[in-house]
Amino acid sequence: MANFWSALENGITAVSDFICGYPLFTLLVGGGLFFLIYSGFVPLRYYGRAIKSLRAKDDKAEGQISSFEALASAIAATVGMGNIAGVAIALSIGGPGAIFWMWVSSILGMATKFFEGTLSVMYKGKDDAGEVQGGPMYMILSGLGPKWKPMAVFFSIFGLIGTLCIMQSNQFTEAITTIFFTPEQNTVTLRFIIGVIICVIVACVILGGIKRISKVATKVVPAMVAMYFLLVLYIILTHLKAVPGVFGAIFIEAFTVKAGVGGGIGALASIALIGIRRAALVNEAGVGTASMMHGASKNNEPVREGLVAMIGPSIDSGLVCTLTAIAILIQRDVLALGNGISGSIAGLSVALQAFDASIPGVGKYLLLAMLFFFAFSTMFSYSYYGQKCTGFLFGAKYSKYYNIFFLIMLVVAAMIPLKAAVGLIDIAYALMAFPTMITLFILSPKVKAEMKKYFAKK
Repeated sequence: MANFWSALENGITAVSDFICGYPLFTLLVGGGLFFLIYSGFVPLRYYGRAIKSLRAKDDKAEGQISSFEALASAIAATVGMGNIAGVAIALSIGGPGAIFWMWVSSILGMATKFFEGTLSVMYKGKDDAGEVQGGPMYMILSGLGPKWKPMAVFFSIFGLIGTLCIMQSNQFTEAITTIFFTPEQNTVTLRFIIGVIICVIVACVILGGIKRISKVATKVVPAMVAMYFLLVLYIILTHLKAVPGVFGAIFIEAFTVKAGVGGGIGALASIALIGIRRAALVNEAGVGTASMMHGASKNNEPVREGLVAMIGPSIDSGLVCTLTAIAILIQRDVLALGNGISGSIAGLSVALQAFDASIPGVGKYLLLAMLFFFAFSTMFSYSYYGQKCTGFLFGAKYSKYYNIFFLIMLVVAAMIPLKAAVGLIDIAYALMAFPTMITLFILSPKVKAEMKKYFAKK
């Protein structure tokens, strides 16, 4: 039996490594480059207008939340453990040059999110209860037609799996047990208790539905990003002499032979082959999750929603990941980065060591506090995504039962070995991305036409 489970774990990992390697890399990075060029470089030309669009309201439009609430909730999902552990992995494999390519990746993600956000409003649908909904499944039905429904079902099935917060619950539990308990004390019982506490906290928010989730997100997201910025700013100010070397290394090693390979593998192929699965968990551009949130917004101007949606990657895989990178690279010599690293838990360990080295005695506790907000904000929004997939597959009246399953899995995730579980989640994310990106490619001329009308009018 032990051999069977070991073989199953190895099989899942092998499939995950393949699907989340070159196929997903080509799809998301190549697709992002296509959308950037095809849109006329919208993320670079209209970022200021995107910020202004956050103030716009259209209360007469169908939907449940405002565009700002949709953006905050989408960022709540994407700013998570990957912004810390994933960055540490990229740095350990690709070196400082990886961060340059991460910035490039965030721009490509912004272009993809622009198309996602626009189409989420252009092609909203209604569930069997008559409530307006958004997301790839409704884009597919409304934009491509009923004959494409199998692809919508395909997305929703893997959406049920991909949006389970197995990694978030497991890693947060791991961080607590690593900091506060000895290996002997780290028992299944202890992890079960922590899992139950996580479950209770998440239940208090998600059982209130999308409106409560969005209200919490609009308060938590700006606060947690600001707190993280201040934390890293303190590290920068207390290590000013190291900062020029950090940015010098990022730009120089991005284009050396070592970093050209390491940088590409560190961000465009570490956040790819090792890999781009981590990028999917960072900004989710092209995966389709955020379009479910933006599709719930009260907005009758699709392009305006697209502009709002494209802000997300600039914050999660742009700002927050850069803050993590600076904090780690300041302690580059202490951590001996570049020796290779395996697994998200190891990445989390590197980050904890870096913060504790910069702020001796309390650094790891301050980072743990940030991990609390990062992990829980993700869990709040992911539950909504899974609920929408459930409603599409089985009917709106059954969607509430997904939350029960979601909460139970948080407890289970706190106790189980992580490797196979993460491999399964990564496969699901990759298989969500394929129908989403295919839909975006086919419907991209519709976005182009809508852009011409919107920008001419404005």
